[in-house]
This record gives sequence, structure tokens and C-alpha cells, in this order.
Amino acid sequence: MIRQFELVETVKSYDPAADEDALNRAYVFSMKAHGSQERASGDPYFKHPLEVANILTKMKLDGASIITALLHDTVEDTEATLDQIEQLFGKEIARLVDGVTKLSRIELQSDHTKHAENFRKLVLAMSEDIRVLLVKLADRLHNMQTLHFIKDAEKRKRIARETLEIYAPLAERIGMQQMKDELENLAFAELHADARDSILQRLTFLRESGRPRSDRIIAELKRTLAADGLDAAVSGREKTPYSIWRKMQRKNVPFEQLSDIMAFRIVVADVAACYRALGILHSHYSMVPGRFKDYISTPKPNGYRSLHTGVIGPEKQRIEIQIRTREMHEIAELGVAAHWRYKDGGPAMDGRQYRWLRELLDILEHAAGPEEFLEHTKLEMFQDQVFCFTPKGDLIALPRAATPVDFAYAVHSEVGNTCVGAKINGRHMPLRTQLHNGDQVEIVTSRAQTPSPTWERFVVTGKARACIRRFIRTQQRAQYVELGRAILQKAFKQDGYDFSDKALEAGLKRFHCETVDDLFAQVGAGLQTEREVMNAIFPGSQVGKPRTGKVVPLGTRRTRGDKANDHFAVPITGLIPGMAVHFAGCCHPLPGDRIVGIVTTGKGVTIHTIDCETLESFADAPERWLDVAWQMGPDGSQMHVGRLHVVLANGPGNLGSMSTIIGKANGNISNLKITSRSVDFFELMVDVEVADLKHLTNIIAALRATPVVNSVERARG
Repeated sequence: MIRQFELVETVKSYDPAADEDALNRAYVFSMKAHGSQERASGDPYFKHPLEVANILTKMKLDGASIITALLHDTVEDTEATLDQIEQLFGKEIARLVDGVTKLSRIELQSDHTKHAENFRKLVLAMSEDIRVLLVKLADRLHNMQTLHFIKDAEKRKRIARETLEIYAPLAERIGMQQMKDELENLAFAELHADARDSILQRLTFLRESGRPRSDRIIAELKRTLAADGLDAAVSGREKTPYSIWRKMQRKNVPFEQLSDIMAFRIVVADVAACYRALGILHSHYSMVPGRFKDYISTPKPNGYRSLHTGVIGPEKQRIEIQIRTREMHEIAELGVAAHWRYKDGGPAMDGRQYRWLRELLDILEHAAGPEEFLEHTKLEMFQDQVFCFTPKGDLIALPRAATPVDFAYAVHSEVGNTCVGAKINGRHMPLRTQLHNGDQVEIVTSRAQTPSPTWERFVVTGKARACIRRFIRTQQRAQYVELGRAILQKAFKQDGYDFSDKALEAGLKRFHCETVDDLFAQVGAGLQTEREVMNAIFPGSQVGKPRTGKVVPLGTRRTRGDKANDHFAVPITGLIPGMAVHFAGCCHPLPGDRIVGIVTTGKGVTIHTIDCETLESFADAPERWLDVAWQMGPDGSQMHVGRLHVVLANGPGNLGSMSTIIGKANGNISNLKITSRSVDFFELMVDVEVADLKHLTNIIAALRATPVVNSVERARG
């Protein structure tokens, strides 16, 4: 355990401006506050904050961070208060201690929602001052180093899982490679002890048998660089057991097939020397295609800079090489913590490495709740990256498999919301195209555009998914409100009452609603029925009386073109399909069809044609039937999908002829499936976007007049 004067001298050795008196007072205050408390190991509790402070001194953090480390558990675990801390050590220390105290309450709960809510607080706290996270990471590292003293095996596993899922990725995101490696390997030892032991045994064997070879490779690399007059330090770096295990899992290969267990690092004086070293190596050895990465001109979001290359090097061995300066090496190992080491004239902190943190705050704003936030954040933190450029040359870092929609949301939420198309390297490409390193992406926007629910199927960034889901939630509620209002208006009219919002206010408390819109939304979503609402407001209402027997489909009461009962039907045109209203996939109803709605709890209304066979299954549930009617929108431009069953003669060009006929009739094929084939004929299921039933009927007539089409019918079921 480091002694008081040793701690103060260590801090003063790299930060002469540190407040020596405050450090001494913090040491004594913490020791007295924790008093006789003990940890699971039996050691005095005070040893823990002292070890956390010691970890931070090795990163050469400022005096305020060291004082915070000494005091970080006093408010949580002793009788000390935040006011005392502020009075004795000032507002800055009190703010940092308060931030770490909030984070210290995080444990991986069996209640997943509580865990997610705590992680939300972690992001908010560390966004105010990154030193809060640095202290918390050091705290977690010491807890992991002493994890074996906890007797409860399940608790050990929970803490280890949380370390792997949350803290190690956070350490990586702020560039602290050493911290990340230590946290991962300590968690790995707890969660997969057998796998770790096996990898360690193989590494030990390789180390013993391969040491002469790696020494020879290092010596030859030094000679090669020195022969061209370049002074460089060359060393070997072994992959960690956890990173080896992850690569084996990801690529599904055995240990023996991994080629980069040992990588070599070249450290030179300046940036120019980095590129010179790269040129020397590539001129002496064959480069492995696809292995070169320039993180100097294009740094990673966490500030990491290096040149990476793979060559067939000395002794015809395929080797991985990293080339960097001393400053780059310090930042690669210590990340954001290296800022304090170089703040006097060293690398500038321009905020780029905090972009991911701002994106987490954006996700926090758009997510529906803590669990969704945690889901999106894991998407944001766990994936490898690709680097793309805006037309102005700005760099956007995205997860692998990202699409132009992800890119648009990374630029700005509004750009994503209004995205209608994308140019990748000057060519128009589909929005679901996967981006690659170096792509230049130009987003085409339109004020009339809104996010499509289908985007959620292919976006990979948490920010994009959170924004799309937020839009869908907002739109869906608006649609539920509109549908619910129409349903209740019909019920009032049918029962002979004048409809008004004021009349509905009497029933709000019964349905636990704060506003009339809340009640409309519940009815539209199928959570409450018109019968229940009318009974609550007008006891004895005719609408409240249940129907008896089996249902006669409502639409059969009127023939096509009969408007007598239309004022009792709920209009559905204008509602966005997929939100409050869904068109049944079994019968594909079109404007012009006689239709009926089936209310599904929590999902709104599904529209079926009157003759749909599926309706038989709802015959014993009269309360779920809803009389609905088409109503032409202001422009009549909404397209619907009609499904055709086509028997087509098997011959060259016949499928093209069928497509041409549909296109000439202003139909658009959205899906086509061959359901049966023989020597003479193909049977096809064709989905066609049309305006209404008349439009589909015209297409059917045109197809029947074509010699290559044997038969065509509207598909059912």
C-alpha cells in the first residue's frame, strides 16, 4: 500500500502545480472516514481508494483526479457528505466526487431495466467531465483485480459481464488500450477460465519455441531501417488472450490458423519518419494486400494514430507492423489520459475523440426508455469501423456494414430525417448499400421526406435506429389518435349523440387518461373499445349492448356504391399503412373493395376484404369488428399492393413481356415469386402497386389479352 508522502511525491513529480496540501488532507480525510471498514479480502477499506489513486498516478493524471480517487467512496460508504467535501476541497472536487458517486451505484442488476437506467446516468455524468469516467475506470480495474475475494460466484460473473459489456468498450472509446486489455482479461478469466488457460498454455509454448525467431525478425527489421539511415525502436507485441479468443470466435478458426498473434511495433521520431519507415519496409518486403491502414492522416475517433501494414517479412514470415511516434504510442496506450501528459505543447484535444460521447447523448434524447438506450449504445460501441467522407472532405466514422442512412444521421439528425437518396463516390446508390472505407457520400434531402419504418431493418448505428424509432412512435401515436377519434365520432353519431371532446372528459379518469387525445390513442390502438367508452359516458347506450350470435360481415349490409350507411363507417384513407392501420397480407384490400376492420389489441386495425376467408376465425369475436370505408385522399395518389396469380408460358422474353404490359398500365411490380415451374408453364405470384381496384382490373384485362399469359387471377390467401 502506497504511503502518504510517496503518493504526494509521485503526483508532484509529474504535476508540480498540484496542491500538495489538498492531497495530504484528502489522504487523511479518506482514511478517517472509512475508519475500520473492511473489504471482502479482509483488507482495510481505505486500501481501495488508495490503489485507485495509485492507478491514476501511473497515467499521470492531474491532482484533482487523484484527490477525487481518494474521496470517491466517502459519500457513498461513509457518513461524509457532499457539502463537507465542497467545504474542504472546493466545488471542482465536489462535482467530480458526486459524478463518481452516482456511477458507483451501478451494479449489473437482475432487473435489466434498472441496469439500463444506471448506464444512462453513467453517460450523463461522464459527459460533463471525462475525468469522472477515468476515476470510475480505475475503480473498476481495482475491483476486478480483487474480484476473486468475492465468495458469491454469480455476483462475480455479473460484475465480469458488466465489465466486458460496458467498461472495457468505454476504455477503448477514450483510447485507453492498456486499461481496456486489463479489464477484458480479468473479466475473461472469470467468465471463461478454461478457454483462457488453454490460450495461455499455447502462448507460453509459442513464446518459448518462437522467441529466437521473433528476436531475429526484430533484429532484421532494425538492420533494414538502419541501412537507410533511419533510427527506430523495434519491439514485438503479443495479442492478449481475450483478443485472441474473440478473433477465434468471430472468424470460427482454431488457434493454429491465426497469423497475427505477434505484431511488431516501430517507434520513430516524427510523422515524416513514420512514412519513411513505411516506404523502406514496402520496398524491402512484399506487402499483404488489404492490410495497410493509415490512421495518421485519418485518426480513429478516440484519437488513435498509427500506420498499420502487413508484409511477408524476414524469414518469409507474414507479420503485422505498427509504425508510430513516441507521442502517438503514449496516446495509443493511455488515450485521453495522455492529454495531461502532453497538455503543455503536446497534442491538441480538438474534441474529435468525444464525438461518440455526443452521439450517445443524442441517442439518450431519442430513445424511448433505458433498455432501448442500452441496446442502441451497445450497437454504437461494439462494432469495427469504416471511415467515410462528406463532399467537403469531413471524416465520418461509422460501424462496419453502415449504410448511407447511418451516414446521414451521423452528419445530423435532421439530415437523416429528410434523406431521400445518396450518391456514393458520385454514383446514385440504394439507401441500404453498405459503405466501405474511403467512400465519399453525398446525401440528397427533401423537406417533404420523413423517416421510413423500413429503414430500421438495415441501419446499424444506435443513433439512426433511435431517431427512426422515435419518429415511428410519434407518428404512430398521431395515427392512433386520428383513428380513435374517427371510431368514437362514428359511435356517437350511430347512437344519436352530438360528438364533442368535452363529453369525453367525463370518462378520462376511468381509463386513466390525462387528455382526450390519450383516450383517442387507446381506442385507436385497440386498448379500449368504443363500447367501453360509450358505456362509461352514456350508461345504457345502444353501442354498449353486445351483439348476439355470430357476426354477419358489416360490409355485406350495403352493396358497392350504396352510400346510405357510409356516415357510420370509419374512414381509413389518409392513415399511414403500418402505423394505426394495416392492410391484411391474406387478401390485399384495395380502394373499391368492400372492406371490414379487425381490431387487434395494441396494434390498431387490420383491413380485410369482405370475402376474405380469414374473417371466419373472428366470427365469434363481434367486439373486434369495425365498419370501415375508403375515403379518397386530397390527391388520390396513395398506392396499394394488389396480388396476382399468373400462369405464364415458358419461353424467352415472356417474363419481360408481362413486366412491360404491367409497366405500360402504370403498375409497378414490388415483388415476384415463382411458385411452380414445368417445361411449358411458370406459375407466378406477382405483387403490383396500383391506385385502386379499377386500376388492378385494367392490368388484369391487359394481361389476359396477351398471348404469353395463359391465365391471370387476383390472388386470395
